[in-house]
Amino acid sequence: MKRILSSFAAGLVAIALAGSAHAAGGAEHPHGPEEGFEFEGVFGKFEMDSVQRGYQVYREVCSSCHSMKLMHYRNLGEPGGPFYDPEYPNANDNPLVKGFAALDTITDATPDEFGDPVQRPARPSDPFRSPYANDQMARAANGGALPPDLSVIAKARHGGANYVYSLLTGYPSWDVMGDGEIEFGEEYTPHGGEHGDDEHELHGMLHQPQGQYYNPYMAGDTTPQWAGDPRHAPAGGFLAMPPQLSDGRVEYLDGTEATVHQMAYDVAQFLAWAGEPKQTSRKKAGVAVLIYLALLAGILWLSYKRIWRNVAH
Repeated sequence: MKRILSSFAAGLVAIALAGSAHAAGGAEHPHGPEEGFEFEGVFGKFEMDSVQRGYQVYREVCSSCHSMKLMHYRNLGEPGGPFYDPEYPNANDNPLVKGFAALDTITDATPDEFGDPVQRPARPSDPFRSPYANDQMARAANGGALPPDLSVIAKARHGGANYVYSLLTGYPSWDVMGDGEIEFGEEYTPHGGEHGDDEHELHGMLHQPQGQYYNPYMAGDTTPQWAGDPRHAPAGGFLAMPPQLSDGRVEYLDGTEATVHQMAYDVAQFLAWAGEPKQTSRKKAGVAVLIYLALLAGILWLSYKRIWRNVAH
């Protein structure tokens, strides 16, 4: 009985905390692009052209602050990777991967004869170059905030690739971000002014703390900075990363128009691939296994009927 009462009390506490978190603000539910991602679903697979462009967005935009410590350059040329070439079964020999790696300079693990660090071009066997030597340097360069590692960010955040896409495209437009304040109402009503339901349209002023930027998809609490109805503060929170994408920021090598939507779509797909590079092969194996199990079940059923056909039940 005590165990039942304890479980019931824990449930009430969880509901209360969830309710208070929602009242305090919370974050908008992440959404993907209107066309969706092709890798979703049982038979979905990555669009390698998009993954290639996403890698370019990461290199030219994201890698200046965010590391991908679990990724090696050779992963780009392995089977299932965006730059896989069957002529080079060993990804370390892939000239394209070698070229990408050589664009980065890293510190060799072995110092020179005088004990000084040696700088050299990266090799395919090296992990992606990190923008900072350690977390302390990263915090010092970003106002105390530590940019998260992006190796498995699509697996570590609720919503996955949809979260990445929503966050990158969810910043208010520049024309409503004057003097660190955002006016909600006629000038700016994000996502129809909704906050949990369709009855409350937000009106008021949201003050952005110095060095912070509002995003409706960032988990947080905007109540202390909200000059409006305290019962309905804007959803979302603040983060140290300013808006990163603007039309034409990246010049795609394949000639694709680099709109904000396209860049967010591509980098979200690249990060989804990085978090699970074997997803496509896993899905193919899973379908084959299901077909095999279905055939096996049919054979077993027919065998059962034949073996016991003359036995009364």
